[in-house]
Amino acid sequence: MNKKLLVLLLTLAMAFVFAGCGSGSDDGAADDSASADKTQVLVFAAASMQSSLELLEADYEEANPEVDIVLNCDSSGTLMEQIKEGAPCDVFFSAAQKQMDELEGEGLVVEGTRSNVLNNQLVVVTYPDSGTAVKGLETLKDAKSIALADGSVPVGKYTRQALINLGILDEAEDPAAITTKEVSDALGGVEISEQGNVSKVLAAVQEGSCEVGTVYLSDTYGHDGDVEILETVPYDVTGNIIYPIAQIVNQDADEAETDAAADVLAYFTDDDAKALYDEHLFDTNVE
Repeated sequence: MNKKLLVLLLTLAMAFVFAGCGSGSDDGAADDSASADKTQVLVFAAASMQSSLELLEADYEEANPEVDIVLNCDSSGTLMEQIKEGAPCDVFFSAAQKQMDELEGEGLVVEGTRSNVLNNQLVVVTYPDSGTAVKGLETLKDAKSIALADGSVPVGKYTRQALINLGILDEAEDPAAITTKEVSDALGGVEISEQGNVSKVLAAVQEGSCEVGTVYLSDTYGHDGDVEILETVPYDVTGNIIYPIAQIVNQDADEAETDAAADVLAYFTDDDAKALYDEHLFDTNVE
């Protein structure tokens, strides 16, 4: 497909995504006109960041009414591919280093803007009163069904790495390349429902369509009545789950948008933002 046409199609697709993610108002033409007068900052963020960033977005826009933050929340792997294909983006908040490394390697990260902001922990969850025999990763084979993100999704990659470290999966040069079928086979053929991001994994467990799943500790914030944590997996099993943030090279941005993007990035990494992340069960003690 012609690359210019592909970029155009991606941009149009993003317009629909942006309309459904974020806290903007929906009051018709008057609001559309007002929004057109604002400087838009396009933020691509891992799905696990959505609830935190929506709160920060609202506070920032209240203090800076001339700026409209537009959130696009999905798997970090999906977002990385969108950026690489030319979708306009000002700030990227990834749930893993790999995706940011790839963008930086292609010259798409604004030099000097990248920083590590958060750590997270993998957890095994079920729905309340499920009666599951699963106690954690080492007994996943006892599940009737598992919700698992695919390997391109950071939480799916970290789960695979943990299963390797526990001796359940064979060593692999790239844990993300281990297929869902290979995971199922290693667990004795247990049924696995592959999901495209961590929010979908959580939803599959909440609604009871899957008995257990692996998500981040932060994803359980506000869901005490919806999910039960069976195991909080230690860092020595998963490795650190670092979330980097950076400003992205956006050829479509004017000076006002570029300056606003730098300010939004600073806002997402200041002490007040970190206090909110702590409240949402992230770990901000990152070196």
